[in-house]
Amino acid sequence: MNLLLQQSTVSLKSTIAITGSKSETNRLLLLQALYPNIIIENASVSDDAEVMQKALASNNQIIDIHHAGTAMRFLTAYFAIQEGNTVILTGSSRMKQRPIQILVTALLQLGAQIEYLEMDGFPPIKITGKKLIHNKVALPANVSSQYISALLLIAPKLQSGIELTLVGQITSVPYIKMTLELLKRIGATTSFKENTIVVLPPPHPDSYRDATPNTQSVESDWSSASYYYSIVALSKIGTQITLSNYKAKSLQGDARLVTIYKKFGVATVFNSDNSITITKTQNLEVATLKFALNTAPDIAQTIAVTCFGLGFGCRLTGLHTLKIKETDRLEALKNELSKLGASISVSNDSLTLAPSSKINEKVTIKTYQDHRMAMAFAPLALKTKIIIEHAEVVSKSYPTFWKDLGSVGFEIATV
Repeated sequence: MNLLLQQSTVSLKSTIAITGSKSETNRLLLLQALYPNIIIENASVSDDAEVMQKALASNNQIIDIHHAGTAMRFLTAYFAIQEGNTVILTGSSRMKQRPIQILVTALLQLGAQIEYLEMDGFPPIKITGKKLIHNKVALPANVSSQYISALLLIAPKLQSGIELTLVGQITSVPYIKMTLELLKRIGATTSFKENTIVVLPPPHPDSYRDATPNTQSVESDWSSASYYYSIVALSKIGTQITLSNYKAKSLQGDARLVTIYKKFGVATVFNSDNSITITKTQNLEVATLKFALNTAPDIAQTIAVTCFGLGFGCRLTGLHTLKIKETDRLEALKNELSKLGASISVSNDSLTLAPSSKINEKVTIKTYQDHRMAMAFAPLALKTKIIIEHAEVVSKSYPTFWKDLGSVGFEIATV
């Protein structure tokens, strides 16, 4: 499905309900599979969360997680401890190009039994569940936090928990802290000192399974909120959008949006009903903005597109994990922004955009099977007509995105 976004003007005041965080939901789904007394409220309705839920409930020997990278990593660890159960985890052609070796090697150190079925270091993999007898493991500190979180999430079920040493400079700390906070909520003892993380099981892990129901409410997704920050930034002064269910003290790294978008003249107010109201308060003239996004790489696309739409330059760093997402997001950004008239360069971990007031008209944006490419570029319809190819990819994290965009005033048609 290709969508034409006409040059639009958004409503001065709008309200949107955002689905729960995909990151929090997938962590809680795995913990719920280990501790069934957990009840999840405001869970994400994304494809990724649905894939995770179905996989955890499946009795099939072959489990296809399609494009869901988080599910691939979390389920690899989960099935490694399911004693007597053998599964094959596979996915899309792109998933078979996304590395899993760092996690598999760590699980093998703990005593897991995992085999590569096609190319060494990549899915599909065959996992024979068994009791893991070791509890000490080391990982490079600059890898995707999903490898680290996958190990931490199964730690409460290991006899001696886990002692994880991170070697080097740590990236994506907020996602690690999110995992540790959720583990604390189910009764695990955790510590994170310097480069060592320790997770111990709950004091009475067997009885905990039948304990009083433990309700966990998922905060709405800050990554999804980023597109509305971009819309407000690209709109006129006074434009205001209210988004539901956000906390001033968030577990999500992407909550940095609040401070980042001040640089675009966007103010955030946390309301008493747990909503936030974001407002364009001023038009700023900026040459080049610089952000280190190693703690929030998922909002890099949104920020780059916002800068381009406003004629700002930007220098974004800490983006090495974007090379192994649904697509190589750095190259994808370079390709699509260049079509629009941008002067842009990328490296293995950074993006540099030159200031420019030129925006080409009615450009077709390729999405590369990546939900964030579709959503990050959509706000540019406030500046010019654009076509979004394969717009259905948004269902991976935000299935109602196009409907919600229409409700704030975007003119959208199928082409």
